[in-house]
Amino acid sequence: MRLRFLITDYDFPDIDLELALFRDAGLDVAAAQCRTEDDLIAAAPGCAGLLAQYAPVTERVMAALPELRIVSRMGAGYDTVDVAAARRRGVWVSNSPDYGIGEVATHALGMALSLVRHLPRFDREVRAGRWHYGSTGGLVRAADLTLGILGLGRIGKRMSSISRSVFGSVIACDPYVIDGDYPAYVGRVSKEELFRRADVVSLHVPLTDETRGMVDARLIGLMNPGSFLVNTSRGAVVKVDDVVAALDSGRLEGAALDVLPQEPPAANEPLIAHPKALVTPHAAFYSVEGERELRTKAAQNLIDWAKTGRPKYVVVEGSPSPLGEGRGEGER
Repeated sequence: MRLRFLITDYDFPDIDLELALFRDAGLDVAAAQCRTEDDLIAAAPGCAGLLAQYAPVTERVMAALPELRIVSRMGAGYDTVDVAAARRRGVWVSNSPDYGIGEVATHALGMALSLVRHLPRFDREVRAGRWHYGSTGGLVRAADLTLGILGLGRIGKRMSSISRSVFGSVIACDPYVIDGDYPAYVGRVSKEELFRRADVVSLHVPLTDETRGMVDARLIGLMNPGSFLVNTSRGAVVKVDDVVAALDSGRLEGAALDVLPQEPPAANEPLIAHPKALVTPHAAFYSVEGERELRTKAAQNLIDWAKTGRPKYVVVEGSPSPLGEGRGEGER
């Protein structure tokens, strides 16, 4: 019996790349546009593997799909997959953790400098017919500022590297990184100290129970008046209403967010219309090359599992495949 796979959902113009990869590997794959648990349950009966972008792979979904053995997420984050349920059920979970690192880091740096230099605000002033270097208020010198990085994983480290020659100093907080893995030019601080000392805070953490809603009024309130906040990690890490309040009060001079708790945002979302906010449409990961790398690695996780019983990028290690499962036709 041939293994069956499902591409659960996608927002790419087409999935020709994925279909070709599965076809060349001799594997059967179907595609859907699942938005809910019910959509997924209806579309995936008998599937051994799911290639998922945003579809919610919950415990209910796994319980309804007893033949499911592996989920590969099209992305570095995996908060749309219930990893605890997968672990209990012996379902492999994989992701694409090392694609687009440079894209996200440069996007974050670009956002930070756009805020510091008032670029979006200058643009609006010029379009409104006002032409003066002081039209948006005083600017501060980036070389006199401290950049604070919350989360020093692959992207956080890249951000520290490309930003060190722009900002006066770089500090970071990541309790899961040992001292020896901190670059020599990055000062290690606690989370609270980071928000107290940094003039610009850039977020590079995954979305977990620990980080959900972490950046709230309390933490933002520790920042010096006139500071800046950048988020290219996950939208739900930040309490957006608290950011808007901080922009209104002047605690934050600017906020740049590539990700939001609700995507796309509601038409009346106050942040979108705020003159001190810069918002991009979850685009930090994107380049033509980065998207191709993401999609290839995510699909290859399923193909590798089918051929060898193990994906390359493991988030949750699943149960060993029963005899005859987890092997391609040519491997039996």
